[in-house]
Amino acid sequence: MSISLILEMAVSGNPDRIAVSVEDSSLSYQQFAESVAGVGSVLIESGAKGVVFLGGSGLELPTLLFASAYAGIPFTPVNYRLAAGALEALIARIDGAVVVVDRSYEHTVSGVEAPVVRTDQLFMQGRERVPAPLPAIDVNPEAPAIVLFTSGTTSEPKGVVLRHSHLLSYVMSTVEFGSADEADAALISVPPYHVAGMGTIVSNFYACRRMIYLPNFDAARWVSLAREQHATSAMVVPTMLDRIVDHLGAAHVDIPTLKSLSYGGARMPRPTLEAALRAFPGVGFVNAYGLTETSSTIALLGPEDHRDALDSDDPEVAARLGSIGRPVPGIEIEIRDADGNTVPPGEQGELWVRGPQVSGEYMGSGSVLDSEGWFPTKDLAYQDADGFLFIVGRNDDTIIRGGENIAPAEIEDVLVEHPLVRSVAVVGIPDDHWGQAIVAVVVLEPGAASGQEQLRDFARAKLRSSRTPDRIVFRAALPSTPTGKILRRNIVADILASTEATSA
Repeated sequence: MSISLILEMAVSGNPDRIAVSVEDSSLSYQQFAESVAGVGSVLIESGAKGVVFLGGSGLELPTLLFASAYAGIPFTPVNYRLAAGALEALIARIDGAVVVVDRSYEHTVSGVEAPVVRTDQLFMQGRERVPAPLPAIDVNPEAPAIVLFTSGTTSEPKGVVLRHSHLLSYVMSTVEFGSADEADAALISVPPYHVAGMGTIVSNFYACRRMIYLPNFDAARWVSLAREQHATSAMVVPTMLDRIVDHLGAAHVDIPTLKSLSYGGARMPRPTLEAALRAFPGVGFVNAYGLTETSSTIALLGPEDHRDALDSDDPEVAARLGSIGRPVPGIEIEIRDADGNTVPPGEQGELWVRGPQVSGEYMGSGSVLDSEGWFPTKDLAYQDADGFLFIVGRNDDTIIRGGENIAPAEIEDVLVEHPLVRSVAVVGIPDDHWGQAIVAVVVLEPGAASGQEQLRDFARAKLRSSRTPDRIVFRAALPSTPTGKILRRNIVADILASTEATSA
């Protein structure tokens, strides 16, 4: 049993319902399945052991995912924004793969040794095979379905192996089959090489919900497309929501059909979330927390929780706007200290998770699950008395200043509340006296001017003196992934290389 079962069930239940819409093109579930069989047949004939895809979100993405499953080989979408050398290095790690590349990125793979085929050429060959496709390959549920490379914010990217059983467990425990109405439509604009890009495909197909792809995100186009296509739900990453809020200004959005807006992929700045909740007053917000290694979502903060937190005068309830919510069905959690002991509510520790959707397996190095199946997320977290989870940062990001462990998020959450601050990242840099010094890298609002002492005073008024940044550095932008995760190692390298850092 493979993820092909998801498509088979959708076709069986709703063959004539629209499955995917991209610009002026739409395919029904039946038409989509025929395209999958055609492309899958070409992949079988090629003898490829895997598919690497270098391209954007659109009709080709879900087709290639299911066509790879049809051919019994894993699918690996890669980041088309990487430099040619980095792409070649990643592709070289996928044994026996064929590289499928959109025309606009063809020049970046000219140096790879693997066979390369353009997306449009592969799909033309697939259309020729539609009348007489080869039989689908019988796939073991424990075979790899997807290999995704992590974003590498603190280290080199790792290839995460997601098996068919992981993805099926995720979908079947969190989504009710055929639960979408015929009018339901999800607007998708997350990157194709992110786990959310894969999760949205399998979950929406299982629900039999139409997917609307916006290949190149633009805030104004996102709003107009949601309105034109009558989107009922949407998935964005924090940087996208920030741009949408900026585009709307103080206005309420006019998308009458939109019922649900989910976000994830990186920490959401509270000012952005509050502004979005006010801009979309009738929309239910969902914070979906997950990792590549967990086959997407493992915890959710639901619509009522968002609105209750926004409107509450109770500090504990209001704080939940920064929570990732509670675990989804089938997921167990533990928060452990450095010695591996579970900690009580309110105490910080590392978040460990367990469940049938959790992979925890890396290409070339195997599984990192412990003997009882628990996966160490490397996220520092705590749980409040009512079971709401809060992520305070990554283990790797922790700053040790004078022997005290400091989570950058604690300082970032304060500074970003300053009206002149657009975004901020806090990092630790080597210091002879303290071990590490705290440096806040700040992006100001357009036209704003501020001195570091003004912001240090603002932070000092809300934080202990040991958590007040030793230095504040101003930059035009923060280096980040397309999902909004801050590339902290790039920031540290930049600071260490600058004359400003030497006096910090």
